[in-house]
Amino acid sequence: MAKRNRGSHRPGQRRSDKHAARHQPRPAFRPDQGLTVDEEARAADLESRILAQQRSAEPTVSRDQGRDVNAPAPRVSSPLAVRAAAEYAYVSRDVRRIVRIGGSMLGILAVVFVLVRVAHVINI
Repeated sequence: MAKRNRGSHRPGQRRSDKHAARHQPRPAFRPDQGLTVDEEARAADLESRILAQQRSAEPTVSRDQGRDVNAPAPRVSSPLAVRAAAEYAYVSRDVRRIVRIGGSMLGILAVVFVLVRVAHVINI
């Protein structure tokens, strides 16, 4: 095992307390002072503006949006059933998209096959 030198620092090792205290930066403000009344009022005003912007940016969502019309309504007493119904709506929509894209790719492949092999439009 190699000899350890003073002052050398390997990654993952902590400095001794006497060296660490010397190199720590001072905080920009003292936490015991707190905020002034003007700063608190400004912070509250900024927060209310941000919340108003977020509310105006959110689209209005109806309760039945995203739910399959033919799907049975989940029992209200079971929150797991509610979450599962929402998840199944996402899954079924994704499966439909996958089938649609896969079918269109197979259709394009069939058209290219007919053009190349049967009609000899493109000679390879």
